[in-house]
Amino acid sequence: MNNYLDFEKPLAEIEGKAEELRAMARAGEGVDVEAEAGALDVKAATMLADLYKSLTPWRKCQVARHPERPHCRDYIKALFTEYTPLAGDRNFADDHAVMGGLARFNDRPVMVIGHEKGSDTKSRIERNFGMARPEGYRKAIRLMETAGKFGLPVITLVDTPGAYPGKGAEERGQSEAIARATEKCLQIGVPLVSVVIGEGGSGGAVAFASANRVAMLEHSVYSVISPEGCASILWKDAEKMREAAEALRLTAQDLIKLGVADRIIDEPMGGAHRHPKEAIEAVGKAIEAMLKDLSGKSPQALVQDRRQKFLNIGSKGLAA
Repeated sequence: MNNYLDFEKPLAEIEGKAEELRAMARAGEGVDVEAEAGALDVKAATMLADLYKSLTPWRKCQVARHPERPHCRDYIKALFTEYTPLAGDRNFADDHAVMGGLARFNDRPVMVIGHEKGSDTKSRIERNFGMARPEGYRKAIRLMETAGKFGLPVITLVDTPGAYPGKGAEERGQSEAIARATEKCLQIGVPLVSVVIGEGGSGGAVAFASANRVAMLEHSVYSVISPEGCASILWKDAEKMREAAEALRLTAQDLIKLGVADRIIDEPMGGAHRHPKEAIEAVGKAIEAMLKDLSGKSPQALVQDRRQKFLNIGSKGLAA
């Protein structure tokens, strides 16, 4: 893992030195460096634990945006079988920032929908960095309607900086599409569970996460606006993003207190990007638990459960 965040630079130096020593040994220079490299490994592990045990909200934003963090496509590939993608909104185009389709989760037929950011320059451009256009939200609506028709649970994976704010998207009704997607989330009479796997930005995230149960990875974030955007509006200075991140209360730990999130999924030490397989397995267990919690409920009860959840948001924090 060579992509270090700004606050991980001291850690990068230690891990880099350990790797240099091992590279010397592999080159056959006849030097026994394992003891020294092992000591550096212990020092690096201690530093990693110290860094991640008390991340500030801004640092959590950085971790949530890490380019090597598992994305929607990785979760679908690892957790779902017989995935059959469904494309297009039957109106304008297919938005590659949103992927979804029929699949099996633990051999149970489901509909899975999520934001996909891409993993390299080419795919990030193709996926528009996870920023969906109106046709992406209309595709999600179509998939949710299909799930409702056939009684399939809906699983959404949220990872977006926000909906795409471009001129074309606005011309095609971006705000209307987001509102309709949010409305559809609240209407369907099937279990709807959502996991924020990275960034949950603005209405672009709410349109997928108006669910019966919302889980967040330990270092994910979910907010009405990005810290940079908030700082630009309130302080007229995007460099105030650290103060904005504190004020927004966007961490999983803050949001579970407010009732926005229902569950925090622990990440491996150092974040999901260091041990993606473990993080994906933890998400799978959380999805299984949330679906089990909703099993047996009637369509009316599921809709009422969802409605009550959103009416209760903030009451915990106010009571405290």
